[in-house]
Amino acid sequence: MIEALKDDQIVHELGGRFKFTALVQHRIRQLMDGARPLVERQGRSDLEIAVVEVVEGKIRPSQDPDNAEVEDE
Repeated sequence: MIEALKDDQIVHELGGRFKFTALVQHRIRQLMDGARPLVERQGRSDLEIAVVEVVEGKIRPSQDPDNAEVEDE
């Protein structure tokens, strides 16, 4: 998971580290409130799940800062 973050391409695609962090934080909150993970949990924490979902492009920032777009499978 951390290896994927060493390449700044994902961060730049999202508009910077602040937006990346805000998106991950928002997704963690959704997972803690009972949202279904979009990747297999495999013993990973909510933080790890959120980062993997962002890195894999399963969630993206929306125009509404209070919501994250979740890609339908």
